[in-house]
Amino acid sequence: MITNRVVAIGPGYGGCRRTPTLGRRAGRGPTVGRPYAPGVPELRRDRLTGEVVLLAPGRAARPHTVRGTVQGSSGAPRCPFCPGHESDTPPEVARVSDGPPDGPGWRVRAFPNLYPIVGGTEARDGATGNHEVVVLSPDHLRDLGGLDDDQTIDVFGVLRDRSGAHAQAGHAYVQIAVNHGREAGASIEHPHAQVLALDFVPPAVEAAVSRFRAAATDLVADDRARAETDGGLVLQRGETGAWCSPGSAAPYEVRVAARGAGARFAAAPDDELVNTALAVRDCVRRLNWLLDSPPYNVVVHDAPTGGDERYHWWVTVLPRLSVPAGFELGTGLLVETVDPRDAAEQLRAVATP
Repeated sequence: MITNRVVAIGPGYGGCRRTPTLGRRAGRGPTVGRPYAPGVPELRRDRLTGEVVLLAPGRAARPHTVRGTVQGSSGAPRCPFCPGHESDTPPEVARVSDGPPDGPGWRVRAFPNLYPIVGGTEARDGATGNHEVVVLSPDHLRDLGGLDDDQTIDVFGVLRDRSGAHAQAGHAYVQIAVNHGREAGASIEHPHAQVLALDFVPPAVEAAVSRFRAAATDLVADDRARAETDGGLVLQRGETGAWCSPGSAAPYEVRVAARGAGARFAAAPDDELVNTALAVRDCVRRLNWLLDSPPYNVVVHDAPTGGDERYHWWVTVLPRLSVPAGFELGTGLLVETVDPRDAAEQLRAVATP
């Protein structure tokens, strides 16, 4: 069992385009001998997400004359997430620590978000719920890819427990995500995760559940099998695999899931949670090395809290290397500029500790 956690202290409170660096690390071209013409656009439909994607790897070579946002320290004089600043945040709802709540000595801590997307005492109908922050470690500069095994397991253990607590409190859906870097939506530099408990099921989640119900197969398992056949497997830990899907809609997007996983992240047994947590960490670590520490999102795709027997929870690790332009916004079509097979090959080649 995952131990050494002090969790569920409380149920919660009221509620420019950037191109991957393809020089010394990722500058290899397509593998010789493939039965397709490199750079030829291809229309693909992703059965798992329902997205329609235009694969156009030739666009990766186009010139860029507009400088992107510079990634770096915010220069803020005081970080509210650093040790010793616990009074800058609301009281904790969970922590991993040998010490008392709301003081130093923690390894992971969770507390309500001061600027919630949902919840709070004045939330209107449809915007009720809870929004929490989970700080990944006391180290201001150590992101998810830099955590050791125990730290990673502690973080995912807290996320699982908070998801379960919100489900028990009657919320309809719980979204867990890590936004790292400004381009990925982070406003505070100190690495952290978000836990959002909603009182309705978002349309995209309803649509995903409908796809699973309508399918004659497990869509996650099918997506993984197609990726493995296509050379898209990146790594494996126990029954958990990480792969670049043939239907990927963004450069170096990686999907992570355990074979036979159930519908709900909160119900994942320890072995499934541990292997998935470490596989996600390893993917972030490889992306950091390959792409010079890009901004990224880690998103848990979960069923509604009521569950659904056909659903299979999984995780997306998405480096933010591009933004939708006018064509994508006008047509709803997504343009992929890196062949997922090439992305997987490059990620497999990365040697990480």
